[in-house]
Amino acid sequence: MPSAGHKYLPRHVQVLIAGGGPVGLAAAIELGRRGVDCLVVEPRVTVSRARPRCKTLNVRTMEHLRRWGLAGRLRERAPLPASWSQDVVFCTSLTGRELSRFTGVLGLVPDGSRFAEIGQQAPQYVLEEVLREAVEEIRPGRLVLGSRVVGVSQGDDLVTITVEHGAGQRTVVTADYVIGCDGPRSVVRDEIGARYVGGQALRPNFGMVFESPALWEHVAHGPAVQYWVVNATVPALVGPLDRTGTWWTIGFGVDRETGEHRARQIIDGVAGRPMEAKVLSTDPWTARMQIVDRMRHGRIFLAGDAAHLNPPFGGHGLNTGIGDAVDLGWKLAAVLKGWGGPDVLDSYESERRPVQERVISEATANMRVLSTELLTDNLEADDAAGAQARRAAGRRIQETKKAEFHSLDLVLGLRIPASPIVPVEPEGRQGTTWAGARLPHLFLEDGHSLYDLLGTDMTLLALGPDTSVAPVEEAARLRGVPLTVVRLSEPVAVEYAKLLGARLALVRPDQVVAWLGDEAPQDAVAIVDILIGDAQRSEKAFRSS
Repeated sequence: MPSAGHKYLPRHVQVLIAGGGPVGLAAAIELGRRGVDCLVVEPRVTVSRARPRCKTLNVRTMEHLRRWGLAGRLRERAPLPASWSQDVVFCTSLTGRELSRFTGVLGLVPDGSRFAEIGQQAPQYVLEEVLREAVEEIRPGRLVLGSRVVGVSQGDDLVTITVEHGAGQRTVVTADYVIGCDGPRSVVRDEIGARYVGGQALRPNFGMVFESPALWEHVAHGPAVQYWVVNATVPALVGPLDRTGTWWTIGFGVDRETGEHRARQIIDGVAGRPMEAKVLSTDPWTARMQIVDRMRHGRIFLAGDAAHLNPPFGGHGLNTGIGDAVDLGWKLAAVLKGWGGPDVLDSYESERRPVQERVISEATANMRVLSTELLTDNLEADDAAGAQARRAAGRRIQETKKAEFHSLDLVLGLRIPASPIVPVEPEGRQGTTWAGARLPHLFLEDGHSLYDLLGTDMTLLALGPDTSVAPVEEAARLRGVPLTVVRLSEPVAVEYAKLLGARLALVRPDQVVAWLGDEAPQDAVAIVDILIGDAQRSEKAFRSS
C-alpha cells in the first residue's frame, strides 16, 4: 500500500514530485527505473472513479507503458478492449438516425510496423491505479498519500518544500529538484511566479457519468468508443466506460446550474428516449487553451496540466503530459547520475514547448466544429428532405472531423525543431528528417519490437555487421554515458538503413533519434558531449589544444 502520514516523509530526496496524477506517477517511474530516489506527494488517498477525465491513451503513451513493462497490465484492467470497437459514430441520438462514422480511429488498429503498441481506451482512474502500483514496486520510489505541497523555495543547491498532512500538520523536506505536476491550480507554479498565457472558450460544458445498464439494449449503431449526438434537445458527446452500463457524456453549451437541474433530461436526450438512469457524478468545465510563460525556475520544473491546458477533443492532453514526464524524467536522471551536462535540463522547455503549442493548436481546431455546429433542420425527417439533410451533415462531418480521430501524424510525427542536445546536421544531409524525431518503429522477424532491444539510457543502433562502433563506444566510456549497442543483421539492416538514410543511429532514452551517420564520427567525443548537454567541454578542449 502507498504510504500515508508524515512519519514516512524523508528529510531529503533527490526529486520531489508534487502531484500523483498520471503525469507525476509517470515521472516517478521514469526516474525510479534509473535508480533515482524520488518522492510523490499526492493529496488523494484513493483514486477517484467519479470523474474519469481522460479516456484515450494514444499509441505513443502505450509505447512508453510497454517500455515500463506496463502495457499488458493496463490492457488487462481496461474495461473496453481495443478489439471491442474502433469506431466513432455521429447520430441524432443513440436510438436515432446515423449521420456518419469513422472507423479505425485513435490508433486502435495495427498499422503494419508503424508503432509498437496500438492505442487503448481506458478511464484515467485505471491508468492511475496501474501507475501507483508501479511506483510502489520500483525502489527507491515512494508515494505518500493524503499530503500536499503547500510551499516551495530554493537556494543554489537545494529546494526546500513544505508538505502539509493530517490536521494542518507540516513537515519540511529538501530535494535536489522538484517537479510540479499538481494540475491547473498548481502551488508549485504559483511559487515560482509562472503564469498561464492564452485564453479560454466562451461556451461552458457539462460533463456527467451515469449508470444505465438497459441503454445498451436500445443503441441503434453498434459498439463505438464515442457517439456524437446531434439534436436540438442536447447537442452532446457520449461514450461507454464499460460494457455493463456505465456511461460518460458532455453536454455542449450547458452551464453548471442548467446541467445540475436538467441532468436526467440530458440523459434522455442523448438516448433519444426516456431511460432509467442514475447520475454518478457531474463535472462542469470550460475549455482552456493556455501554456505557462516558463516551465523552469532553477531546480523547479512544471509538467502536465501545471504547464499547459488544451481542449480535450482529440484526446491529447494527458498523453502530452506523459510525454513531458518522459522527457524530463530521463534528463533529471542523467544529471543526478553524473553523465548529464548543464544543457540537458535547459533542453526540457526548448523541446517540449513546441510540442505543447502544436497540441493546443490542433485541439483548438478540433473544437471549432462540435455537435452544436452540426445542427440543421430535418435530420430526423423520414422524407426526401431528411435524407438530403443527413447526407449533407455526413459530408460536413467527414470534412471537418477526420483529423480529430485520425491523428497519428501528430502523435508520431512530432519532431524537435531545435535543441541544445541534438547536433545540427549539414543542410541537405541524407537522413536528417529523422534527427530529433521518434525512431521509426520496426517489428523484427521473430515478432519482437525493435524498441524492446533499446537500452534504458543511450543506445547505438548499428545496421550491418561491418559497421564500426568503437569510436562511439570509447567516447561514451570516456564521458561515463551508459550505452547499449544494438546491431541488426541483414537483410533487415539494409532495408532499415535505407529508411533512416544512415547505418548508425544514436537513440536517446525517450526513443528519439539524436544523431545519424554512415560511419562512426572522428569527433565522436564532441558528438557525445552535445548529446549529454556538455558541448562546452569539447569547445574548451579544442580552444586549449
